[in-house]
Amino acid sequence: MGGQYIYYIESNAICFIIFAILFVHDLINGDRQEKQLKYDNALVGFMLYFLSDSVWAMVMDGIIPITRVSVMLSTSANFILMAVMTFLWLSYVLAVEEVKFREKPLSRILMILPFVISMIACAIIYAVNPMLLIDSKFLATDLFSILMTIVPIIYIITVLVFAIRRAVKEENPQDRKRHYYIGFFPLVVVLGGILQLVFPNAPILCFGCTILMIIYYIHSMDSQISTDALTQLNNRGQLMRYTSQPSKLFIEGRKTYVVMMDVNDFKGINDNFGHASGDTALVTIADAIKNVIQDQEMPIFACRFGGDEFILIVNPYREDEVIKLIEEIRTRIDYECTARETPFRISIGAGYDELLQDNDSVQKCMQRADEKLYKDKESMKKANSEERR
Repeated sequence: MGGQYIYYIESNAICFIIFAILFVHDLINGDRQEKQLKYDNALVGFMLYFLSDSVWAMVMDGIIPITRVSVMLSTSANFILMAVMTFLWLSYVLAVEEVKFREKPLSRILMILPFVISMIACAIIYAVNPMLLIDSKFLATDLFSILMTIVPIIYIITVLVFAIRRAVKEENPQDRKRHYYIGFFPLVVVLGGILQLVFPNAPILCFGCTILMIIYYIHSMDSQISTDALTQLNNRGQLMRYTSQPSKLFIEGRKTYVVMMDVNDFKGINDNFGHASGDTALVTIADAIKNVIQDQEMPIFACRFGGDEFILIVNPYREDEVIKLIEEIRTRIDYECTARETPFRISIGAGYDELLQDNDSVQKCMQRADEKLYKDKESMKKANSEERR
């Protein structure tokens, strides 16, 4: 076979280097939170698989002597690390989906149990009759393939179940898309593995995994750059990029309004219930905004401007559409508070103003909207005082 697998080995080496670069970049620049750590673990799992796959190719190419033991060890390593890859991706998905029981000891045991059972079964069968796993031509038997692939399949099905369940319940289309993406990612890897079996000399799996992970990494980095980590709305930087594009700000036949909103008595929530409750209030408002704007026909850009401030760039036909939008957001906030049983009432002040194309700027319009926001908050305070009397 001499030389058939050299390109295969080189391809694995290239993919290993690419993953190593992503891993090192994360170590240097990552925030080291749970999701990032689990993602990095998945990167390591892929890198170990590429190394193992290269050793298997060396055995198949005769660089390492072909014996029953070398074939058994190299093939087993590939299957084991395939299971490890899918297990680490499952761990990452559980962290992303914030599954509550993921850190419980029993859950950890149940997650690793299929892998342990599969390894014990293979060891027993090999001890009783090695030919059942590796035939006379030193190739893996169907029984061996089944025993080794059933574990990754279990993990992949588990990933799909969690991701699809969250996607079905998710009301926000962007979040729903993210759930589907991380759920179906392992299926693409499996497809690459199947094609790899059909074309054993072609490095389909390693290149397929690498391309997918690079795409996912770019998508993740874009989200971090443009998305507020707490609320998952656009952040201030994305607002600056959006408002720098006149084609998005001004749409023919429509008006452009800037809406400024913030939380009434946000300091009181933090002081009386703790900063975690303050975060809950912000997330509740953000979710209300996302759920309302997804049902709107007019273009709307929403972002967290900073602290407890939110900004919408709205393109309605008429001003009354903006007023209706604000009221719908307030109604949705009340609904979210009831549904989440928050121990405090969340309300927002809001002000808006029209952005004109001539002799105007987003900054000036934001200032006018902010002044109206202040007046709105004052009127709400006055109304609340009169109610108490």
